[in-house]
Amino acid sequence: MCGIAGIAGFKDNEAARISVEKMTARVAHRGPDADGFFVHDGIALGHRRLSIIDLSVAANQPQFDSTDRYAIILNGEIYNFREVKANLHDYPFRTESDTEVILAAYAKYGPECLSQLNGMFAVAIWDNRRRELFVARDRLGVKPLYYSVTADGAFIFASEIRAILESGFVERKLNDRALSEYLLYQSVYAPQTIVENIHQLPAGAFGIYSGQGLRINSYWQIENRPEEYDFSDGVAVKRRVKELLLASIERRMISDVRLGAFLSGGIDSSAVVALMSEVSHQPVDTFSVTFNEKEFDESRYSRLIAEKFNTRHTSVQLSPKDFLEELPNALAAVDSPTGDGFNTYVVSKATKNAGITVALSGLGGDELFAGYSYFFNWLRTQKGLLSKVPKVFRKQIALALSTSRQSKHQRMADILGAEKFDLASVYPMFRQVMSRQTAHEYHANGNVTHTIRRMLDEKREQLNAFPLLSQVTIAELLGYTQNVLLKDTDQFAMASALEVREPFFDYKLVEYVLQIPDEIKFPKYPKSLLVESIAPLLPDEVVHRRKRGFVLPWEQWMRNDLRELCGARLRTLGERGILNADNLLAKWNMFLAGSKGILWSEFWHLVVLSDWIQKNKF
Repeated sequence: MCGIAGIAGFKDNEAARISVEKMTARVAHRGPDADGFFVHDGIALGHRRLSIIDLSVAANQPQFDSTDRYAIILNGEIYNFREVKANLHDYPFRTESDTEVILAAYAKYGPECLSQLNGMFAVAIWDNRRRELFVARDRLGVKPLYYSVTADGAFIFASEIRAILESGFVERKLNDRALSEYLLYQSVYAPQTIVENIHQLPAGAFGIYSGQGLRINSYWQIENRPEEYDFSDGVAVKRRVKELLLASIERRMISDVRLGAFLSGGIDSSAVVALMSEVSHQPVDTFSVTFNEKEFDESRYSRLIAEKFNTRHTSVQLSPKDFLEELPNALAAVDSPTGDGFNTYVVSKATKNAGITVALSGLGGDELFAGYSYFFNWLRTQKGLLSKVPKVFRKQIALALSTSRQSKHQRMADILGAEKFDLASVYPMFRQVMSRQTAHEYHANGNVTHTIRRMLDEKREQLNAFPLLSQVTIAELLGYTQNVLLKDTDQFAMASALEVREPFFDYKLVEYVLQIPDEIKFPKYPKSLLVESIAPLLPDEVVHRRKRGFVLPWEQWMRNDLRELCGARLRTLGERGILNADNLLAKWNMFLAGSKGILWSEFWHLVVLSDWIQKNKF
């Protein structure tokens, strides 16, 4: 796991070198172990290394192939690199690193090498003969890659937005169209970013930059069905789920540094730890955060799992006060504004301080095995009573609800007022943090068609071929998961140079589970398919406990400890003309006065945005 940066197509080598050194320094937190640079005619590459596989100096980057035709920099891990390497008999390997395996595979196969790779990665390879730069991103978008094409045709890329801004070649200007998306979904969805003229390379895509510009192609799409499976035997299905998950975990346990696992005591993290224990030859290192406050603490369950599987367990006790004290550092770590993920910053920092460099996480279990309420909401719109209510009556109810000042009622109005109850129309509303009415009151451009709706609409025909529950999984993976969950995990964990690996996001597991029929996958109890696939590993106390997210008292803080900070940041958005000051501050004052139904989550991502704008000198 590392930080990468580069500039291609720039004629002034010295200026490119200076800029790429600044860009690389900006992502130094992602790779504290080494740095490296390559500057040649038309190309400048920079790398910051977090050493995970092959800790030798020889594995530092950039790396070059045996002919010096290709130069590579990589952010990420290739979990099956030894399998790929075994098929490259004619290449004279000089290291034991996964980076060199990609280099050798690209030299032999070109972009087609991506089909052989199983991992999380953002990679750049310079071809000195063809004067081309190849960039690619993993299938599910676990690792980020941002880029910009300048007015004179140069191509700039990096692991973080801030690194591109540091180059000095991209204007610091907010993307007004993306702002409306951010208001609703607390993030900007790929390929856009919050900055005009900085983009994200889509997940499962590669690009080739040359003198003719940038061409982007997709090499994997989640809606494709690579093969058909036999689901007639439910027992065989569960056995296959376990096999795929176990293989995913075993691949992700490859490391030359200390590796552990997050253990909250929930189903997903407990499943990961249970299966790690099956394949590990020594006790697994597990890590959890505990609290004195009973309303936050889940240590009973994490201890139960740790004892059951004889892990080397570390508990770090934190208080809400600890989170508050860390908040300024967490805000400073924000590369892409968000309303989520601040818990991840504190937990990752504590994990790193405990001596862990790589941590496996249970992220993705809810998305794959229908663990969110959105799955049931979707079924209700398709099969429940709501689907039978005539549109004219729905619209009337929606109109009545829209006059309420309560966020819940306004968002219900959005759903009831939808022209159609198809996935493209309904799913985005499930993930809104505020109503469209409120977004429009804050920002006049608030009713544009957003990325996730357009994407789901374009894929409508392919998505309809999947079971209903899997349709929501696909929407989640294309939407919230990639653009909030994974993005935040990356930026907040890497702020402490902690690599997080997510076994539930293995593409082979995803491809299989997506095709499982609803009658097998439907959660009779929380994530029953997952639980029964690995039975009897998980105790009933964990399986049937009340689901509790990692929640902190944000509402209380924002009315008290954080009141001054939040108020100042929200006023700044109004003063700079970014949002409608009168409407925003009127609603903020209603929240401070304790008005029912106005949620803290409607404001926090705006506070973060304002803080980010200020820190990045927009």
